[in-house]
Amino acid sequence: MERLDPEMKTLSITPLPEFVNTNALDDFRQHIRSLKVLMSRYRSAMMEVETKFKVLNEEFSLANDRNHIESIKVRLKSMDSILEKLHRRGLPMTVESVEQNLTDVAGVRVICPFVDDIYVLVDCLLRQTDVELLQVKDYIKHPKENGYRSLHLIITVPIFLREETCRMKVEVQLRTIAMDFWASLEHQLRYKKDIPQAISEKLSADLKECADISAMLDQRMQDIKDRIE
Repeated sequence: MERLDPEMKTLSITPLPEFVNTNALDDFRQHIRSLKVLMSRYRSAMMEVETKFKVLNEEFSLANDRNHIESIKVRLKSMDSILEKLHRRGLPMTVESVEQNLTDVAGVRVICPFVDDIYVLVDCLLRQTDVELLQVKDYIKHPKENGYRSLHLIITVPIFLREETCRMKVEVQLRTIAMDFWASLEHQLRYKKDIPQAISEKLSADLKECADISAMLDQRMQDIKDRIE
């Protein structure tokens, strides 16, 4: 299939996923120009949100003599992932379907030193008048069964184009350094193939224990910071 490069300027050929119907793909190709425009807007929305966090971090670094953000990562969902998700949900493979049904095409991940930094940043972000909150999932206060912890937001932000202003959805994830370390390693291990069930169950238990240790580390570091301040 045709695949857009990271800059959306050229097209390359990749193998066609088995689940993609040829007729559906032909229809999708007819709207390739609209798709390029949409992905460009998602990229602009990512830059907008990233800039918001950088500005907040700059202000906090002056006020508190430390950074509330360790790093910021941005990610634009690949076309293969978009098509797979539409297929898995039984949704039309159209440009309109991408914009209407997917909330994680544009992603921004903010890594913070301490847990309370996360909630301070979220409060500051959501008080900005041009940010609209669509959804929040707090996996810090309510971790997933496997131990995953992070704070997820779905927001919309305006992007100001030459002749129009439009609002775009962005998924924002906020984690501590410890949460991100655990999640990155767990993600790698989860996709290992051909692991016997008994071993897989033991590994899941070990990873959950590591997540609990990670949570304890976050709490201890938070307590130490609070005592110092």
